[in-house]
Amino acid sequence: MKIFKLPDLGEGLQEAEIVAWHVKTGDSVTLDQPLVSVETAKAIVDIPSPYAGKIARLYGAERDVAHVGQPLVAFEGGDDADTGTVVGKVEVGSKVIAEAPAAATPLAHGIKATPAVRALARKLNIDLAMVTPTGADGLITANDVQRAARILAEIGPQELLRGVRKVMAQSMTLAHAEVASATIMDDADINAWSPGTSLMLRLIRALVAACRAEPALNAWYDSQAVGRRLLKNVDLGIAVDTPDGLLVPVLREVEKRAPEDLKTSLARLIQDTRDRKVPPEDLRANTITLSNYGSIAGRYASPIVLPPTVAIVGAGRVLKEVMAVDDKPAVHRMLPLSVTFDHRAVTGGEAGRFMAAMIADLQRAD
Repeated sequence: MKIFKLPDLGEGLQEAEIVAWHVKTGDSVTLDQPLVSVETAKAIVDIPSPYAGKIARLYGAERDVAHVGQPLVAFEGGDDADTGTVVGKVEVGSKVIAEAPAAATPLAHGIKATPAVRALARKLNIDLAMVTPTGADGLITANDVQRAARILAEIGPQELLRGVRKVMAQSMTLAHAEVASATIMDDADINAWSPGTSLMLRLIRALVAACRAEPALNAWYDSQAVGRRLLKNVDLGIAVDTPDGLLVPVLREVEKRAPEDLKTSLARLIQDTRDRKVPPEDLRANTITLSNYGSIAGRYASPIVLPPTVAIVGAGRVLKEVMAVDDKPAVHRMLPLSVTFDHRAVTGGEAGRFMAAMIADLQRAD
């Protein structure tokens, strides 16, 4: 038999989840015919057949996780040759997952338990880090483990995170472990806007103006080299809420785009993201991020900065507020803003100037 192994799918990915087989044992396939769809941390891709032949065996069922280099398909005939190379074009499927760096390894905490209690925990599949100790000096007892097992049995089985949610968990772990996060908040008076003005387009325009005024927030930070790169292009990551989790597709070079082009491209990008049709290259290498969480709820927030970027802008829910105008009370529409930045690379003054430039642009009537 000829054994085809799961190939290297690029970008250092080491595993993929089998989504759907397109062939079965006994089928005859042609060169480059799709064999299986697999989901990585970036996209769902179709893996084509490396040669024509008859399928002798499929390794793994749907929802199984396969690792690079493991057998994937066996073909009849041949000389037991192994191959891990995909022949032909790897097509991106209709589902995509946001790219994320590998999660940082959590720090180990001292857990006090006797070998017998540890063995009991393994038998009951209980993570000792979840158990509240009642023994002397923080010692976990057998009763503590059994109590935890009863509670978990009543709650029901644990749902393992997969796909977008798994990547999100890894990304947030990395951000929490690495970024020195700080947030400033303020409001923009948008009462002068004409009816029908697009909030997102104005936010993008204001963000570009702020990047020109204070380039330090449109940058990448290298924690190992302790250095930053100030970037010329504004490749804007747009946070998009989907049923599967948060995705951040990238709108490239927004500083060069005309309003109508931005409007069309933004609408298409958001729709393709919700339909899971965005290619992997449009889910990475943003230079700064925008989250319009106010479209759902919330006034202010502390959005998460994901390395290597150093800033994320959040827009809250627009509200009408009573304020003093020429020493008289007036009701104006106010847009809450939040700017979270990585304090390793950005100073408070730089973040403040960035925020001031955004507000100045947003408060213009045109």
